[in-house]
Amino acid sequence: MAASSASSSAARSCYQFIDIGANLTDPVFRGLYRGKQAHPDDFGAMMERASSIGLDKMIVTGGSLEDSKKALQLARSNDRLYCTVGCHPTRCDDFEKASSPQQYLDDMQALIREGQGKVVALGELGLDYDRLHFCAKETQLKYFEMQFQLAEATGLPLFLHSRNAHEDFIDLLRKHRGRYSGGVVHSFTGDACEIPDMLELGLHIGINGCSLKTAENLAAMKSIPREKLMIETDAPWCEIRSTHAGYRHVKTSFPSKKKERFEAGSCVKSRNEPCHIVNVLEVMAGERSEDASELADTLYRNTMKLFFPCSTT
Repeated sequence: MAASSASSSAARSCYQFIDIGANLTDPVFRGLYRGKQAHPDDFGAMMERASSIGLDKMIVTGGSLEDSKKALQLARSNDRLYCTVGCHPTRCDDFEKASSPQQYLDDMQALIREGQGKVVALGELGLDYDRLHFCAKETQLKYFEMQFQLAEATGLPLFLHSRNAHEDFIDLLRKHRGRYSGGVVHSFTGDACEIPDMLELGLHIGINGCSLKTAENLAAMKSIPREKLMIETDAPWCEIRSTHAGYRHVKTSFPSKKKERFEAGSCVKSRNEPCHIVNVLEVMAGERSEDASELADTLYRNTMKLFFPCSTT
Protein backbone atom coordinates (compact mmCIF):
# COMPACT_ATOMS: atom_id res chain seq x y z
CA MET A 1 0.00 0.00 0.00
CA ALA A 2 1.30 3.46 -0.88
CA ALA A 3 2.07 5.69 2.07
CA SER A 4 -0.39 8.52 2.64
CA SER A 5 0.63 12.15 2.96
CA ALA A 6 0.82 13.56 6.47
CA SER A 7 -1.03 16.62 5.23
CA SER A 8 -4.30 14.71 5.05
CA SER A 9 -7.01 15.65 7.55
CA ALA A 10 -7.08 12.04 8.78
CA ALA A 11 -3.41 12.18 9.71
CA ARG A 12 -3.99 15.49 11.50
CA SER A 13 -6.95 14.50 13.61
CA CYS A 14 -7.33 10.75 14.13
CA TYR A 15 -4.98 10.21 17.06
CA GLN A 16 -3.91 11.70 20.35
CA PHE A 17 -0.33 10.97 21.41
CA ILE A 18 2.12 11.49 24.23
CA ASP A 19 5.74 11.01 23.16
CA ILE A 20 7.36 9.71 26.35
CA GLY A 21 10.92 10.25 25.10
CA ALA A 22 12.09 13.05 22.81
CA ASN A 23 15.58 14.55 22.93
CA LEU A 24 14.39 18.00 21.91
CA THR A 25 17.39 19.83 23.37
CA ASP A 26 19.57 18.22 20.69
CA PRO A 27 21.15 20.97 18.54
CA VAL A 28 19.99 19.31 15.30
CA PHE A 29 16.53 20.77 15.93
CA ARG A 30 18.20 24.17 15.73
CA GLY A 31 19.99 23.28 12.50
CA LEU A 32 23.33 22.57 14.22
CA TYR A 33 25.19 19.36 13.34
CA ARG A 34 28.54 18.73 15.04
CA GLY A 35 28.87 22.42 15.79
CA LYS A 36 28.15 23.63 12.26
CA GLN A 37 24.98 25.43 11.13
CA ALA A 38 23.65 23.26 8.30
CA HIS A 39 20.24 24.92 7.97
CA PRO A 40 18.04 27.49 9.75
CA ASP A 41 16.56 26.77 13.17
CA ASP A 42 13.33 24.86 12.43
CA PHE A 43 12.27 24.00 15.98
CA GLY A 44 8.98 25.84 15.57
CA ALA A 45 8.13 24.04 12.35
CA MET A 46 9.01 20.70 13.97
CA MET A 47 6.61 21.48 16.83
CA GLU A 48 3.86 22.43 14.35
CA ARG A 49 4.26 19.08 12.58
CA ALA A 50 4.02 17.33 15.93
CA SER A 51 0.79 19.16 16.70
CA SER A 52 -0.70 18.37 13.30
CA ILE A 53 -0.24 14.63 13.84
CA GLY A 54 -1.97 14.68 17.23
CA LEU A 55 0.84 15.08 19.76
CA ASP A 56 -0.75 16.41 22.93
CA LYS A 57 2.31 16.16 25.17
CA MET A 58 6.03 15.43 24.77
CA ILE A 59 8.45 14.48 27.53
CA VAL A 60 11.91 15.94 26.93
CA THR A 61 14.62 13.56 28.09
CA GLY A 62 17.28 14.65 30.57
CA GLY A 63 20.52 12.65 30.43
CA SER A 64 22.63 14.48 33.02
CA LEU A 65 22.28 17.38 35.44
CA GLU A 66 23.17 19.89 32.72
CA ASP A 67 20.95 18.19 30.14
CA SER A 68 18.11 18.15 32.63
CA LYS A 69 18.48 21.90 33.25
CA LYS A 70 18.16 22.49 29.51
CA ALA A 71 15.22 20.10 29.29
CA LEU A 72 13.39 21.94 32.08
CA GLN A 73 14.11 25.31 30.49
CA LEU A 74 12.66 24.06 27.21
CA ALA A 75 9.66 22.46 28.91
CA ARG A 76 8.82 25.79 30.53
CA SER A 77 8.66 27.43 27.10
CA ASN A 78 5.71 25.39 25.84
CA ASP A 79 2.55 24.08 27.49
CA ARG A 80 2.85 20.75 25.66
CA LEU A 81 6.38 20.02 26.88
CA TYR A 82 7.41 18.24 30.08
CA CYS A 83 10.74 16.69 31.07
CA THR A 84 12.71 14.16 33.06
CA VAL A 85 15.62 14.77 35.45
CA GLY A 86 18.32 12.14 35.92
CA CYS A 87 21.65 10.74 34.82
CA HIS A 88 21.99 8.35 31.89
CA PRO A 89 24.22 5.32 32.52
CA THR A 90 26.81 6.46 29.98
CA ARG A 91 27.05 9.83 31.77
CA CYS A 92 27.52 8.52 35.31
CA ASP A 93 31.13 9.70 35.40
CA ASP A 94 29.55 13.14 35.95
CA PHE A 95 28.84 12.14 39.55
CA GLU A 96 32.57 11.84 40.20
CA LYS A 97 33.46 15.00 38.27
CA ALA A 98 31.24 17.04 40.60
CA SER A 99 32.41 18.41 43.96
CA SER A 100 30.99 15.19 45.39
CA PRO A 101 28.59 12.48 44.13
CA GLN A 102 26.11 13.39 46.88
CA GLN A 103 26.20 17.04 45.83
CA TYR A 104 25.45 16.03 42.24
CA LEU A 105 22.47 14.03 43.50
CA ASP A 106 21.33 16.89 45.73
CA ASP A 107 21.52 19.29 42.79
CA MET A 108 19.28 16.98 40.75
CA GLN A 109 16.79 16.86 43.61
CA ALA A 110 16.82 20.65 43.83
CA LEU A 111 16.14 20.84 40.10
CA ILE A 112 13.19 18.47 40.48
CA ARG A 113 11.75 20.71 43.20
CA GLU A 114 12.32 23.77 41.05
CA GLY A 115 10.55 22.11 38.12
CA GLN A 116 7.47 20.90 39.99
CA GLY A 117 4.64 20.52 37.51
CA LYS A 118 7.02 20.18 34.57
CA VAL A 119 9.31 17.37 35.78
CA VAL A 120 7.25 14.19 35.44
CA ALA A 121 9.85 11.41 35.74
CA LEU A 122 13.24 10.50 37.12
CA GLY A 123 15.64 9.57 34.37
CA GLU A 124 17.00 8.67 32.04
CA LEU A 125 18.69 6.16 34.33
CA GLY A 126 19.70 2.51 34.18
CA LEU A 127 22.51 0.39 32.74
CA ASP A 128 24.18 0.24 29.32
CA TYR A 129 26.76 -2.50 28.86
CA ASP A 130 26.90 -1.93 25.10
CA ARG A 131 28.74 1.36 25.66
CA LEU A 132 31.19 0.67 28.46
CA HIS A 133 33.73 2.81 26.60
CA PHE A 134 31.70 5.80 27.81
CA CYS A 135 31.33 4.69 31.43
CA ALA A 136 32.63 1.65 33.32
CA LYS A 137 30.21 -1.03 34.53
CA GLU A 138 31.05 -0.49 38.19
CA THR A 139 30.39 3.25 37.89
CA GLN A 140 27.07 2.67 36.17
CA LEU A 141 25.95 0.22 38.84
CA LYS A 142 26.96 2.54 41.70
CA TYR A 143 25.10 5.59 40.43
CA PHE A 144 22.06 3.79 39.06
CA GLU A 145 21.60 2.50 42.60
CA MET A 146 22.29 5.89 44.13
CA GLN A 147 19.49 7.50 42.10
CA PHE A 148 16.89 5.39 43.91
CA GLN A 149 17.37 7.94 46.69
CA LEU A 150 15.72 10.46 44.36
CA ALA A 151 12.94 8.04 43.45
CA GLU A 152 12.10 7.59 47.11
CA ALA A 153 12.39 11.28 47.97
CA THR A 154 10.34 12.60 45.07
CA GLY A 155 7.85 9.81 44.33
CA LEU A 156 8.44 10.29 40.60
CA PRO A 157 8.11 7.31 38.25
CA LEU A 158 11.27 6.03 36.58
CA PHE A 159 12.29 6.57 32.95
CA LEU A 160 14.60 3.61 32.48
CA HIS A 161 17.34 2.54 30.06
CA SER A 162 18.68 -0.99 29.67
CA ARG A 163 21.10 -2.28 27.04
CA ASN A 164 22.66 -5.75 27.31
CA ALA A 165 22.42 -5.55 31.10
CA HIS A 166 19.15 -7.27 31.89
CA GLU A 167 20.20 -9.40 34.86
CA ASP A 168 21.90 -6.59 36.78
CA PHE A 169 19.17 -4.14 35.76
CA ILE A 170 16.38 -6.34 37.10
CA ASP A 171 18.33 -7.28 40.24
CA LEU A 172 18.67 -3.62 41.24
CA LEU A 173 15.04 -2.84 40.45
CA ARG A 174 13.94 -5.80 42.58
CA LYS A 175 16.26 -4.79 45.41
CA HIS A 176 14.78 -1.29 45.51
CA ARG A 177 11.18 -2.14 44.60
CA GLY A 178 9.78 -0.38 47.64
CA ARG A 179 11.51 2.89 46.76
CA TYR A 180 9.87 3.76 43.41
CA SER A 181 6.29 4.21 42.32
CA GLY A 182 6.47 2.65 38.86
CA GLY A 183 8.17 3.36 35.59
CA VAL A 184 8.80 2.58 31.96
CA VAL A 185 11.69 0.80 30.28
CA HIS A 186 12.05 3.13 27.34
CA SER A 187 13.31 2.24 23.85
CA PHE A 188 12.98 -1.48 24.52
CA THR A 189 15.22 -3.60 22.28
CA GLY A 190 15.61 -6.69 24.44
CA ASP A 191 14.49 -10.27 23.97
CA ALA A 192 10.94 -11.45 24.61
CA CYS A 193 12.23 -13.54 27.51
CA GLU A 194 13.14 -10.32 29.38
CA ILE A 195 9.59 -8.96 29.34
CA PRO A 196 8.08 -11.10 32.15
CA ASP A 197 10.68 -9.76 34.62
CA MET A 198 9.65 -6.19 33.77
CA LEU A 199 5.96 -6.94 34.00
CA GLU A 200 6.49 -8.66 37.37
CA LEU A 201 7.85 -5.35 38.67
CA GLY A 202 4.84 -3.48 37.32
CA LEU A 203 6.87 -1.64 34.69
CA HIS A 204 5.62 -0.34 31.37
CA ILE A 205 7.60 -0.80 28.16
CA GLY A 206 8.27 1.99 25.66
CA ILE A 207 8.36 1.26 21.93
CA ASN A 208 10.06 3.32 19.22
CA GLY A 209 11.71 2.67 15.86
CA CYS A 210 14.66 0.90 17.49
CA SER A 211 12.16 -1.55 18.99
CA LEU A 212 10.86 -2.54 15.56
CA LYS A 213 13.97 -3.36 13.52
CA THR A 214 13.92 -7.16 13.36
CA ALA A 215 11.43 -10.01 13.30
CA GLU A 216 12.56 -10.84 16.84
CA ASN A 217 11.88 -7.25 17.93
CA LEU A 218 8.39 -7.41 16.47
CA ALA A 219 7.64 -10.72 18.19
CA ALA A 220 8.75 -9.26 21.51
CA MET A 221 6.58 -6.16 21.04
CA LYS A 222 3.57 -8.32 20.18
CA SER A 223 3.95 -10.25 23.45
CA ILE A 224 3.60 -7.14 25.65
CA PRO A 225 0.10 -6.69 27.10
CA ARG A 226 -1.59 -3.62 25.65
CA GLU A 227 -2.06 -2.05 29.08
CA LYS A 228 1.72 -2.09 29.64
CA LEU A 229 2.72 -0.43 26.36
CA MET A 230 3.84 3.15 25.75
CA ILE A 231 4.96 4.91 22.58
CA GLU A 232 7.87 7.23 21.83
CA THR A 233 10.21 8.48 19.12
CA ASP A 234 13.53 9.02 20.96
CA ALA A 235 13.96 11.81 18.41
CA PRO A 236 16.29 12.67 16.76
CA TRP A 237 17.33 9.00 16.96
CA CYS A 238 15.55 5.70 16.32
CA GLU A 239 13.78 6.47 13.04
CA ILE A 240 11.98 3.63 11.27
CA ARG A 241 13.99 2.80 8.16
CA SER A 242 12.99 1.00 5.00
CA THR A 243 15.32 -1.87 5.95
CA HIS A 244 13.48 -2.52 9.22
CA ALA A 245 11.19 -5.50 9.56
CA GLY A 246 8.28 -3.33 10.66
CA TYR A 247 8.52 -0.85 7.80
CA ARG A 248 5.92 -2.70 5.72
CA HIS A 249 3.23 -1.38 8.06
CA VAL A 250 4.14 2.31 7.60
CA LYS A 251 1.33 4.23 5.90
CA THR A 252 2.03 7.90 6.56
CA SER A 253 4.90 9.70 4.85
CA PHE A 254 6.40 13.13 5.42
CA PRO A 255 8.16 15.29 2.81
CA SER A 256 11.86 15.35 3.67
CA LYS A 257 15.06 16.86 2.33
CA LYS A 258 18.70 16.29 3.16
CA LYS A 259 20.02 18.89 5.57
CA GLU A 260 22.26 20.27 2.80
CA ARG A 261 19.13 20.91 0.73
CA PHE A 262 16.93 22.10 3.56
CA GLU A 263 13.47 23.24 2.59
CA ALA A 264 11.18 25.07 5.00
CA GLY A 265 8.15 22.96 5.87
CA SER A 266 9.88 19.63 5.18
CA CYS A 267 11.42 17.19 7.63
CA VAL A 268 15.18 16.71 7.54
CA LYS A 269 16.11 13.35 6.09
CA SER A 270 17.44 10.87 8.71
CA ARG A 271 16.53 13.22 11.58
CA ASN A 272 13.74 11.53 13.49
CA GLU A 273 11.21 13.93 14.99
CA PRO A 274 8.06 13.68 17.11
CA CYS A 275 5.60 13.69 14.19
CA HIS A 276 7.01 10.29 13.17
CA ILE A 277 5.32 8.80 16.22
CA VAL A 278 2.40 8.01 13.92
CA ASN A 279 4.67 5.59 12.04
CA VAL A 280 5.53 3.81 15.29
CA LEU A 281 1.82 3.43 15.97
CA GLU A 282 1.21 2.10 12.46
CA VAL A 283 3.86 -0.60 12.87
CA MET A 284 2.67 -1.55 16.35
CA ALA A 285 -0.98 -1.78 15.30
CA GLY A 286 -0.22 -3.56 12.03
CA GLU A 287 2.01 -6.18 13.60
CA ARG A 288 -0.41 -6.76 16.49
CA SER A 289 -3.44 -6.84 14.13
CA GLU A 290 -5.13 -4.20 16.28
CA ASP A 291 -7.14 -1.13 15.39
CA ALA A 292 -4.73 1.81 15.37
CA SER A 293 -7.19 4.26 16.93
CA GLU A 294 -8.04 1.91 19.77
CA LEU A 295 -4.38 1.16 20.40
CA ALA A 296 -3.52 4.87 20.37
CA ASP A 297 -6.23 5.53 22.94
CA THR A 298 -4.84 2.81 25.22
CA LEU A 299 -1.28 4.10 24.89
CA TYR A 300 -2.47 7.59 25.78
CA ARG A 301 -4.35 6.39 28.85
CA ASN A 302 -1.40 4.28 30.00
CA THR A 303 0.90 7.29 29.79
CA MET A 304 -1.49 9.69 31.49
CA LYS A 305 -1.94 7.28 34.38
CA LEU A 306 1.80 6.93 35.03
CA PHE A 307 3.16 10.41 34.30
CA PHE A 308 0.13 12.70 34.71
CA PRO A 309 -1.98 11.00 37.41
CA CYS A 310 -3.47 14.27 38.67
CA SER A 311 -4.96 14.90 35.22
CA THR A 312 -6.78 11.56 35.00
CA THR A 313 -10.26 10.96 36.33
